[in-house]
Amino acid sequence: MAENRGVVYMGPGKVEIQSIPFPKLEDPRGRKIEHAVILRVVSTNICGSDQHMVRGRTTAAVGLVLGHEITGEVIEVGRDVETLSKGDLVSVPFNVACGRCRTCKEQHTGVCLSVNPSRAGGAYGYVDMSGWIGGQAEFVMVPYADFNLLKFPDRDRAMAKIRDLTCLSDILPTGYHGAVTAGVRPGATVYIAGAGPVGMAAAASARLLGGAVTIVGDVNPVRLAHARAVGFETIDLSQDASLSDQIAQILGTPEVDCAVDCVGFEARGHGHAGASHEAPATVLNSLMEITRAAGKIGIPGLYVTDDPGAVDPAAKRGSLSIRFGLGWAKSHSFHTGQTPVMKYNRDLMQAILWDRINVAEVVNVQVISLDGAPSGYGEFDAGVPKKFVIDPHNMLAAA
Repeated sequence: MAENRGVVYMGPGKVEIQSIPFPKLEDPRGRKIEHAVILRVVSTNICGSDQHMVRGRTTAAVGLVLGHEITGEVIEVGRDVETLSKGDLVSVPFNVACGRCRTCKEQHTGVCLSVNPSRAGGAYGYVDMSGWIGGQAEFVMVPYADFNLLKFPDRDRAMAKIRDLTCLSDILPTGYHGAVTAGVRPGATVYIAGAGPVGMAAAASARLLGGAVTIVGDVNPVRLAHARAVGFETIDLSQDASLSDQIAQILGTPEVDCAVDCVGFEARGHGHAGASHEAPATVLNSLMEITRAAGKIGIPGLYVTDDPGAVDPAAKRGSLSIRFGLGWAKSHSFHTGQTPVMKYNRDLMQAILWDRINVAEVVNVQVISLDGAPSGYGEFDAGVPKKFVIDPHNMLAAA
């Protein structure tokens, strides 16, 4: 029997590396599936969404194998798989999608209707996403492989760019989706809320899309220093000056054309007093204030239906005190939900391979071993300006 190890959630604030079953060509209900493949994991990343679970801010159960940002090598192929072969290097969209239902056919793969009996949408290693085993492991199974997997066209070229290509499974398409749905275009002024990895990926995407000025706001001075170092304007939200005043100091006007929420439901307040306290509606309300009339707000930041650790009873059920009337009065457009990775990942792969975007530098990829994952979670939770990428088989180090 082949061996496998993975990162397992053991309760709030704790993950462990444990022996886990070697993957089979079976769905979470134990049914044989021949449209699947098994991958040797080349790289698998720690995501802010994982951190929400590890902090105990979701209803995730102890024993969950984490990890939805996966790049891998095909080592076993189901008999119904037609376009993939052993040895192929592939990127795995974090969305588990069938490719056959109405929403998948409309490219809304984040809300596939077939892969999760309890709600629309599935994902690997994530709470309420139907039990698909996570990929922070040595090996993982991927269903509907012909549809889901993005094959890299050349192995050597891919491995030379693997630190960038590992971002294709989630954060780069997510940041890009936020920028696209916010209406970023050549010449636009853009505000990105959050200097974590998704926020930095959104900033890199705004640059790729031709934004004239991209401003990144956060309360973390270390992350802001990194954002400045890779070429973006920054705003320190722990200062008492209002967001609109600080934007005016940069642009000469207190509003931007486009805004992207890359923070989500664990947002903190602004100013010296507010930055140390959770205020889950702060980001959304501030974006309505500083986005121009008829502007767009992209919301790739995670919001959940149940948050056991929320600051008030309403927020525990996902109900936030949002100034919707302000957004209505300014004719804002809002776009929410999980990113449909497949809508963007092939084009973004090309942008990486042809040196149009340096996402690994912008998000500050830090490669660690599988055994180093618990320390990576701890550092990430402390707010370091890094994107932790797990290298289970030492393939990135060798590259």
